[in-house]
Amino acid sequence: MRSARPIRVLLALSVSGLLLGAAGCTTHDDAPTVAQLTRSSADSVAVAAQRDPSARSVAASRALFASAPGAVVVAASDTGALRGAASAARAAHVPVLLADDDGAPTASPTGGTSGGGDRVAAELRRLGADWYQAEGDVSVDTDVPERLAPEREDAPEVSGASRTATVVVADRRTDAAAVATAEAAGARVVTMPDGVTDPAAAPDVVSALHDRAAHPTVLVGSAFGDLPDPDWTVRAAESGWQLPHGGQRPFDGHRYVALYGAPGAPVLGVLGEQDPAATVRRAEGMAKEYDGLGDEPVTPAMEVIATVAAGDAGADGDYSTELPVSTLEPYVDAATDAGMPVVLDLQPGRSDFLSQAKRYESLLAMPNVWLALDPEWRLTADQVPLRQIGSVSAAEVNQVSSWLADLVRSKGLPPKAFVLHQFRLSMIQDRSSLESHPELDVLIHVDGQGSQPDKQATWKALHQGAPEGVHWGWKNFFDEDTPMLSPEQTMADVQPTPSLITYQ
Repeated sequence: MRSARPIRVLLALSVSGLLLGAAGCTTHDDAPTVAQLTRSSADSVAVAAQRDPSARSVAASRALFASAPGAVVVAASDTGALRGAASAARAAHVPVLLADDDGAPTASPTGGTSGGGDRVAAELRRLGADWYQAEGDVSVDTDVPERLAPEREDAPEVSGASRTATVVVADRRTDAAAVATAEAAGARVVTMPDGVTDPAAAPDVVSALHDRAAHPTVLVGSAFGDLPDPDWTVRAAESGWQLPHGGQRPFDGHRYVALYGAPGAPVLGVLGEQDPAATVRRAEGMAKEYDGLGDEPVTPAMEVIATVAAGDAGADGDYSTELPVSTLEPYVDAATDAGMPVVLDLQPGRSDFLSQAKRYESLLAMPNVWLALDPEWRLTADQVPLRQIGSVSAAEVNQVSSWLADLVRSKGLPPKAFVLHQFRLSMIQDRSSLESHPELDVLIHVDGQGSQPDKQATWKALHQGAPEGVHWGWKNFFDEDTPMLSPEQTMADVQPTPSLITYQ
């Protein structure tokens, strides 16, 4: 999936509001006797995502320390010495810096190349260090003298304008030096779960960032180099909102079982067969049937048709009935009270998706309300619902996704699911041109009906050439499928296992 924003290659420290001032320019004659923390605003986010551990150790030092009387230096591969270095640095309240073992040239934080020893020497100068302690077999070409780190009872001074940071570490073992530097600076250290690289998908990290929203954040680990927008990710996490099973990313470790339909219209799906409270109970019952059938926790949900394709043109001539917000609110409110997400489905007729989506901005401004586009019902000026199968261009989809992503960002919302219904390749034209946004998780919902061989053939065909990174959904029809799959069959026969399973 093509990105609407270039993914940043974080070979250098990405700093917002963490640039260092004169405190980093001291000389040995006026070397600091007590470390000074970097002055940072609460909304500052620094990223130390270089591939080289030595570069990350220096980046962490730069993000946390404006100056320090000294530092502890250790070879990057000397695990045993690193433990001693960490202990000494915490006792002296100074950074731990890693030097490359062979001094081979590597990418430097300021561009060009340098050896790990050169990088460490430059950081000692920036800190204004008057000494460094070498742990293990390591040496640094610097005029800063080598001596043992003194133990200090006082922590680094923090001025009234400074705040101790929250340091999120992708892997404590890989970045033990940065962890020691963070602890020496009095920062709060939070570790990502194994295999998770997006802070928004880690419940404990979201909670920590929410609790410490008044503190700057530092992300440490090469895994964070793939984050499209670290600043926004942290801002979203600081809202504190989480999915029922934790985290904010809709389809990262989550599966949903949803009832589909329109309020008061049983013919359009099972959601319309009962009132909102009964719909919640029925969705919960359907989701419970999937418990234990997969690795991901299962969450009940609703997909509510907000605009219904109509057989007559209507007063506005668009062959689509736009339900009032007031008609949808009871279902959204009931789902919200039950901790369920709600997907608003658009069937625009001869209208367009963007203008219809904007009708429901007040609902989409809620953190648990997501959006689905149904191209089957996106018609040209000479088409009529149920006579032709509609389609939409990637350009129109991109307009909607850009608008929705901007809404998420402007309202301070967590990531949203963006669902695209499809059972024919022609329904989304130029699908490879779909744009991605860090604010949205895109899911292609394969909602064809009929015999299982036909449905499986459609499922496999739509996977071919699909945009990278999309998730997948499957629909079970009570009346039209021959036969409808049981929950066990759905989980076993539909591969890859769908993240969203709806019932109509």
